[in-house]
Amino acid sequence: MALNQLTLTTVQLPKFHSVINKKVRPSRSVVAASTIYTNVEEVSNLKIPYKHIKTVEKQVNNSMSPEKIELFNHLGNWAEDNILVLLNTVEKSWQPQDFIPDPNSEEFMDRLKEMREVAQEIPDDYFVVLVGDMITEEALPTYQKLMNSLQGIKDETGVMNNPWAIWLRAWTAEESRHGDLLNKYLYLSGRVDMKAIEKTTQYLLGAGMDCKFENNPYLGYVYTSFQERATFVSHGNTARLAKKYGDIQLAKICGTIASDEKRHEIGYTRIVEKLFEMDPDTTMLAFANMMKKNISMPAELMYDGQDDKLFDHYAAAAQKIGVYTTKDYTDILEFFIDKWNVEKLNGLSPVGRKAQEFVCELPKRFRRLEERAHKKTKDASSTVPFSWVFGRNVKV
Repeated sequence: MALNQLTLTTVQLPKFHSVINKKVRPSRSVVAASTIYTNVEEVSNLKIPYKHIKTVEKQVNNSMSPEKIELFNHLGNWAEDNILVLLNTVEKSWQPQDFIPDPNSEEFMDRLKEMREVAQEIPDDYFVVLVGDMITEEALPTYQKLMNSLQGIKDETGVMNNPWAIWLRAWTAEESRHGDLLNKYLYLSGRVDMKAIEKTTQYLLGAGMDCKFENNPYLGYVYTSFQERATFVSHGNTARLAKKYGDIQLAKICGTIASDEKRHEIGYTRIVEKLFEMDPDTTMLAFANMMKKNISMPAELMYDGQDDKLFDHYAAAAQKIGVYTTKDYTDILEFFIDKWNVEKLNGLSPVGRKAQEFVCELPKRFRRLEERAHKKTKDASSTVPFSWVFGRNVKV
């Protein structure tokens, strides 16, 4: 969940639909079951209702050599000692129910009333950003699928016991609580249109994600390092604003999620740090590769059935209220340049050194863009209707 504020401007692009061309003659048992909801003949003529609202470039797949795949097999013991230790046990983990009124409690209605009264004091623009964050978290099935496509670390059976597979499943289990908790809070708050939100989540899951990491764990782990830090920053800022608006419980919710994201960031950052140690040239090229492509955000293809520029408007709202900004994007890049000692890397090939120079020069370029974006945000006075808040206009 986070936003790429450096690529907010988009153009209207064609919509792509797939059509079911072949009618399928179902068995009687299928007809009997399906007619509870609709006519089978009608279903066979429907268009698939998912579309890409932005151009999705042709993807490169399986870009890693067999020798590099073997490196990840070699790092299995290291991952067990350095990455799996970051996971919490289920029994020691927080659960969404810890933060919301207990429906089995006699005080449930009183606590719910109090919660909704506090939520009434929070402006719509904050809820738009919180909803966007929640929808991004809810698209977790897409992220797990993509991470499990990375060569050398795949969970081939779904129950493999190697450290990479264990980490991916446990990471997914921990992350799943984030969207669940935010969803329940938003539902109970009474401030948002849950059906519009649910439609957006379904559209996003159907659209997929244009991550551009080529089934390559070098690229994938650079991407996830960046993403986890971005979500740490974003949820931390929603916590700060919730406290400002007087919703202490919501501040705890967002702060707790931010803490999880920080722990996950440490894991992915350690992996890239180890790759720089073991294979600095390839890792440097991967870092530069992802930055040239821009770190496309997980929810970039979000759509609510109405607004073709929904992600851009959500991103602009986040920039406007200071949840995730161009400054944050550049700060994150500088953080990783420093964390991975990129400027001090030695022994790189000529191509590696060129990639090193490119990455190290990026913050200066981004700071200039940051100044323009800040001025644009400060001067902007336009509003956009968001279905998530019942079509009310929000400044972007």
